[in-house]
Amino acid sequence: MKEELQKIIKGEVDDSDETLKKYSHDASIFEIRPKFVIFPKDNIDVQNLVKFINKNNDIVKNKGLHEKGDLLSITCRCAGTDMSGGAIGESIILDFTKYMNKLIEFNDSASSRQDLGLPKGLAFSQPTITVQPGMFYRDFEKITLEKGLILPCYTASKSLNAMGGMFGNNSAGERTLKYGKTEDYVVESKVVFTDGVERIIKSIPANQISNQDEYSKKIFELVKNNEEEIAEAKPKVHKNSAGYYLWNVLSSPPPLPRGRLGGGADKIFNLNKLLVGSQGTLGIATEVTFKLVKNPKYSKLVAIFMTDLEPLGRLVDEILPLNPETLETYDDKTMKLAVKFFPDFLKTKGLIGMIKFMWSFLPELGMMITGGFPKMILLVEFAGDNEEQANAQCIKLKEAIKHFNLKVHITKSDAEAGKYWDIRRESFNLLRKHVANKRTAPFIDDIIVRPEFLPKFIPELNKILGNYDITYTIAGHAGDGNFHIIPLMDFTRPDTAKIILELSDKVYDLVIRYHGSITAEHNDGIVRTPYLEKMYGERIYNLFKQTKTIFDPNNILNPGKKIGGTKEYIASHLAIEHPKPHHGV
Repeated sequence: MKEELQKIIKGEVDDSDETLKKYSHDASIFEIRPKFVIFPKDNIDVQNLVKFINKNNDIVKNKGLHEKGDLLSITCRCAGTDMSGGAIGESIILDFTKYMNKLIEFNDSASSRQDLGLPKGLAFSQPTITVQPGMFYRDFEKITLEKGLILPCYTASKSLNAMGGMFGNNSAGERTLKYGKTEDYVVESKVVFTDGVERIIKSIPANQISNQDEYSKKIFELVKNNEEEIAEAKPKVHKNSAGYYLWNVLSSPPPLPRGRLGGGADKIFNLNKLLVGSQGTLGIATEVTFKLVKNPKYSKLVAIFMTDLEPLGRLVDEILPLNPETLETYDDKTMKLAVKFFPDFLKTKGLIGMIKFMWSFLPELGMMITGGFPKMILLVEFAGDNEEQANAQCIKLKEAIKHFNLKVHITKSDAEAGKYWDIRRESFNLLRKHVANKRTAPFIDDIIVRPEFLPKFIPELNKILGNYDITYTIAGHAGDGNFHIIPLMDFTRPDTAKIILELSDKVYDLVIRYHGSITAEHNDGIVRTPYLEKMYGERIYNLFKQTKTIFDPNNILNPGKKIGGTKEYIASHLAIEHPKPHHGV
């Protein structure tokens, strides 16, 4: 088989034990060994591979006597930072980072900005950048920051993740509160579908659907025939990565810039709104064009210390109208962890840096002596074109929330703000490093409910978690109501799978009771696919099945994700030993 694959691939086909072992893991709790890892040279390699798999599987099926393992499939992979198990599979792993990692085009000036795929009269100028899926975000960001531009939906793992993963997972992060998710920034893509044909995907007027390919026509019909039901099923939260985003495919035209005349289109049809976040289960992206925004030059952070969670929802409601860049949070367990392992924060700072870092915590020490250890710390960041603008917003915030009688600290420098971000971002790494024989276990790692529910939701969540002998911290995006819980677990224990499945059921039941989503930004993968019907109900889940069938009737694209996953598969593929995981939280 390797020889046959290499004949149609200009890149590399690898089935060495070392490579297969490496690609048996991503940042999830699973271990699944593939048959081959392929490093495609270009989009022709991808198209040839899809055609080869179709032909091979037809031959195998026609023989009649075949096992499931005889059929080939493709799991696309970029940096492997997926925490849901979306980047591992039993057949062929297609890794784009080795060769398909290039900049295609960067349009940053008004004269060269392209039409964003909107109908005539609705197009407007905006900087865009087109890249291949294997480009790492860290390389992508260097290019955009040189022009003062940024893709603001980056994740906390931005030094590790790649652009194809952002497209596949519909990534989000600290600045999503203000700027939105990846789905809001994809202008155009090139996608290879299961017929082996690469197509350009961009938004079109809905009244032009008759001129489109069969995939688009069938999805349009599916959405139109179930429009009311699909709209009702959309989770009523700021972020959601669960299921297929059928509610996004048809939309009203965006507001026109001042002085522009309308194009007369009643609806916009955009297949990218479905493909983004589909984890490579509907098609394989070979190029993606993103729009960019101006990166603010200055930012300033405010830390808010809460000893009581009761006013949290009301507090968030009063902060959001001030339009912060970020509104993050972590709990008392995270703060205590930082205190306990304080030397870890000092090791890389040098003597002077160590003194400054320790000195910077004196205000918090005083607050804790006089007001008690906070149950939660909120980090509110403001940005502007100059320092005065950012500082003015901080002062305005402090004045607006003074009736809550909370301890509020406006940071005086980037270095001082950095200590809070260190705690927020490094807590899980500290846990993993200091608790012997246990590792971080992302499986209830990305829940979201509306902020007004948080004062009741968080105590109930802690009560559920408290019934199990596990160490955990809670941190996340308070402005969205999105929290990341990653317990530490001993995977050699025989009851680990039982605990994971029990806790998942109980936590997701709680999330659904508060009208939330089981995943805001980390997506479904292996770990949450079995719970999608619980979240959406049978009728919407059946629409997801129909969507998968339209694009991938023979189930060759990342099988077991979004559709067809089981709890039994979760339990039987837990890894006992893991490489160091990368947490995009």
